[in-house]
Amino acid sequence: MTENAIDIEVKNETEYKKHGNVVIKMEHLKKSFGNNHVLRDINLEINKGENLAILGQSGTGKSVLIKCIVGLVEIDDGKLFILGKNISELNDKELIETQKKIGFLFQSGALYDSMTVRENLEFPLRKQLRLIPKDKLDSMVKEALHDVGLDKAIDKTPSELSGGMRKRLGLARTLILKPEIMLYDEPTTGLDPITSKEISNLILEVQRKYDTTSIIITHDIECTKLTADRIIVIKDGICAAEGTFNDLEKSTDPWVRSFFE
Repeated sequence: MTENAIDIEVKNETEYKKHGNVVIKMEHLKKSFGNNHVLRDINLEINKGENLAILGQSGTGKSVLIKCIVGLVEIDDGKLFILGKNISELNDKELIETQKKIGFLFQSGALYDSMTVRENLEFPLRKQLRLIPKDKLDSMVKEALHDVGLDKAIDKTPSELSGGMRKRLGLARTLILKPEIMLYDEPTTGLDPITSKEISNLILEVQRKYDTTSIIITHDIECTKLTADRIIVIKDGICAAEGTFNDLEKSTDPWVRSFFE
């Protein structure tokens, strides 16, 4: 007999409580594209308020992993729990409600160049909150811009902003919906060292202010060192190493240590 929505919700809530502060949990997660087995057997738990960095060579499935979490890619096998809910057991409405709690900062920022900074921030609010008073809308936009240090750029267009400012705007547009989970895909790519450090510090500020649980995909070892509470290294579709920055930097495995040299 098929379980109804209430049964599933109760079971999901029980699962969440059983795992305590675990916000994201993966059990034997698999994802292939044809004969390319990208994620072979991912087992991972991410705790509330934790910044987890994921390292790995290009093509090892780091970005695919976070796209599975945000729902841009569907898993082939295994279990994925987000905020205690088994994603495969949710109906469309429940899935959308869960995905609203996830913020995704794309490499490009995914900004609308034809819109001003203000309009870029208003867009997700109007889309998800429908009818919202103008004074409330203005307040939320200004708060989001203040959080990323772009107060004075509100009437500019993305083309008038530097690379670092565009990253900040992309982050502000994500934060404006107050997500519980943040996914960062190469947040410092293409930025100079000083701006990269500013973005890394901003990731920490977001963690402190909003108590977000975050996954950071990056090749930037300085960003990793500054932002990560814990690091996972993916190799051959599995989590091949795990630990703090200091743990992995001192690893006896030459392959693991190569990421820190």
